[in-house]
Amino acid sequence: MSADAAETAALAKGGRTSFIGYVLRLAARFPFLFIAGRMYGAEALGRFAYATMVVELVAMLATLGLKRGLAEDMARRSDAESHALFDGLLVSLLAGLAGAALLVLLPQLVFPATRLHPLDRWFALIVPFIVMSDVALAGLAFRLDVGATVRARSIIEPWVLSIAALALAFTAVKSDGMLIAYLLSMVAAAIASLVPAIASFGLPRGWRPDPRHLWHLARTNVPLAGADIAEWGARRLDIFILGRFAGAEIVGIYYVAQQIQSLPQRLKSSFDPILAPVLTRNLAAGNIAKVAVHVRQISFWVAAVQLGVVLALGITGQALMGLFGPIFASGAAILAVLLTVELFAAQAAVAEGALIYVARGKNLIWSVAGLVIQAGLSLLLVPRLGGLGAALALALAALILSVAKSRLLARQLGHKVSGWRLSLVGAGVPAALVGLLVLRAPEPVQLSIGIIAILGSYGLIIWRFGFHGADRLLFSRSMRKIEAEATTMPVLPGTADGRGH
Repeated sequence: MSADAAETAALAKGGRTSFIGYVLRLAARFPFLFIAGRMYGAEALGRFAYATMVVELVAMLATLGLKRGLAEDMARRSDAESHALFDGLLVSLLAGLAGAALLVLLPQLVFPATRLHPLDRWFALIVPFIVMSDVALAGLAFRLDVGATVRARSIIEPWVLSIAALALAFTAVKSDGMLIAYLLSMVAAAIASLVPAIASFGLPRGWRPDPRHLWHLARTNVPLAGADIAEWGARRLDIFILGRFAGAEIVGIYYVAQQIQSLPQRLKSSFDPILAPVLTRNLAAGNIAKVAVHVRQISFWVAAVQLGVVLALGITGQALMGLFGPIFASGAAILAVLLTVELFAAQAAVAEGALIYVARGKNLIWSVAGLVIQAGLSLLLVPRLGGLGAALALALAALILSVAKSRLLARQLGHKVSGWRLSLVGAGVPAALVGLLVLRAPEPVQLSIGIIAILGSYGLIIWRFGFHGADRLLFSRSMRKIEAEATTMPVLPGTADGRGH
């Protein structure tokens, strides 16, 4: 098996494993949303959504870009990978403790305009656990161990959250039940991340913290951290502004729509753990054309699978939102717009996976610009349209960033990087027509047979007419088939399958 074929197979396997893990995570997340909506209510869910947004933002800051930057540091220190891991853990832990201390001193940042409960001040102490989990999983991903991320993030974390939230709903601490469940789930995920990381890398013999290297590590990854924060902030800015201009109930409805939207969103991030090491190794070897091929291939995979999911969930949106309570059904239009956001944002997100290594400064500038555009549009639209205004602002900003970042990466690499093909339209239109027929059926039928019919019609067409050669690696189980098809993959500029489709 050639090196090129092995990399493509690794990308397909890693993305497939990570996405299957996310499907497992969603399977546990939906029960939590059902429990939260039916047993706690939209207002309590809105309070939970805002609080977790703030602590996750601080955790993102504290990782200092190491979720992606750690792979580059390990590639440079191949003889001391365990030292690199523990350097990353230490510097991010120190930053996490500082961030947690700030929120403990100022709990109003986490719970604005609401009465503070006894637990609220100490809720921010979860930040160091989130940070260490993220860095440990980034280290494991460098060794192509995506399974650890699946176990920690897709099985342990969401199921602990759902089970704990259900149990606490019948206790005297119900008012803080969701927050306590979140704390338990994040601690469990941290343990499930650190244990396999230490088992894989071992304890770092002869390692001593070097303040100069730790400072250099943090400073070097500032552009990465900025890009991470801008991308993450774009996904949370809408919640932040809604929390300021709308009531907790509206935030709760928007949060449910956002959680459903996260399924197609995760299609892209499923490739992140495996994409970083593959790109860094090729860039270090000067294989620019191969980098462009990998970006193009993943862009098409993401777009192809996303479109089917977006159509199925968007068309049946009212019935789907209504599952969590009658009041949530009013968020169907918000869900439709948020799902459309993913079609715009995916190409920019995949392009950024390479831009953070070849044009960090320019990528950061565009990320910040996108955040500013979204903020301006949100402040204009949210007071007038509420949750729908927040979703529309996010969609317009995502479209602008998608075009800008794809073009920037194409100029940097000198090769085409877009994964969009006409076959996507050819499969999407018939699936949308099937969806119009599905809407005539009762809601239970829409959510069962209807979703299957939309996905099935789309999948059959895109598989038959849109997937060729290396494209089919994403759904291949047999390694022999992977080897046979992957050897046909070109490393020269052009379409991902070499046939001009």
